Amino acid sequence: MATIVMLGAGIMATALSFPSSENGHDVRLVGTFLDREIIDSIQTTGIHPDLGLKVNDGVTAYQLEDAEKAFDGADVVMSGVNSFGVEWAGEQLARLIKPGQKFLCITKGMRADEDGTMHILPEVIRSYMDPELAESISWNAIVGPSIAGELAVHHDTAVVFCGENRDDAEYLADLFRTDYYHVWTSADFIGHETGAATKNIYAFAAGFAEGLLRKQGKADNKYVMYNYGAALFAQGQKELRSFVTLMGGNPETADGLGGVGDMFVTSMGGRNVKAGTLVGQGIPFSEVRDQHMKGVTLEGVAAIKVIGKALRPLTERGVIRPDEYPLCRFLYSVVEEDAPLDIPWDTFFADLA
Repeated sequence: MATIVMLGAGIMATALSFPSSENGHDVRLVGTFLDREIIDSIQTTGIHPDLGLKVNDGVTAYQLEDAEKAFDGADVVMSGVNSFGVEWAGEQLARLIKPGQKFLCITKGMRADEDGTMHILPEVIRSYMDPELAESISWNAIVGPSIAGELAVHHDTAVVFCGENRDDAEYLADLFRTDYYHVWTSADFIGHETGAATKNIYAFAAGFAEGLLRKQGKADNKYVMYNYGAALFAQGQKELRSFVTLMGGNPETADGLGGVGDMFVTSMGGRNVKAGTLVGQGIPFSEVRDQHMKGVTLEGVAAIKVIGKALRPLTERGVIRPDEYPLCRFLYSVVEEDAPLDIPWDTFFADLA
């Protein structure tokens, strides 16, 4: 039996407690300062209030002040803090994680330096640790199309556990594999984490078609806009594959669960798609952010801001060409400059010209 501790008690971290606890492992959920009500609910009723489900026996919830107790003796440490809190998570883990533990990241996103150099989130977390400690940790992540609620109710879910060491990824995968949670492993750590981060960019664009239909009063029309949506999806996948290559990953990674598979499920709905739908209706993004979805965490928009901003210095340095990533560049103008929804179609699919 392994002991698994998760920093963050959101719906995905908690959903992952189902397969691992059903395999007989000791699972400990540690809430952040934003998770106090969630931990209180689990401790008193056993129910995660956002999932609306009772956690399994073998899952114990801890408030943040009891984190050291929860981390004591853990074999595996997981981070489920969203990308907006990755620096905070890095600070916490730097004092809580122990040499030799295996780290498993479930949060997706990136950070970028002023010169455009981009970093996956495990790399950001690692930067907060003493180099000797960081070197002793096994670094891994989970990627792939995984909606938390579906996983928690045992719907078939297929993911990839990736890491710097394939054997360690396989060890971790065995802790979670069940007859409904299907896990593959890969040593393309950077490629899978890049795909998982950049796919969020294009989920925002997935809402445009529905918004345009509503704006035109055609939401119930027989003829919708699948053609429009498919073209954006295809260009998004093309750019995702290019990002994986740019970061040094295997471009074929973009064609699997950690790339197009994850992009597909993220584009099916959720907060980022809702934001895109509102923009499609003609509402400037600044108004969407400040009024319609004030206080809502938008991971896709965060990815657009980080990665889209990085494209300019990367272009100026000659790392990428000015004609690369036209959809990402356009989406950046939408969220940063309230640019109108005038899709630059002629810049897409340049390799087909």
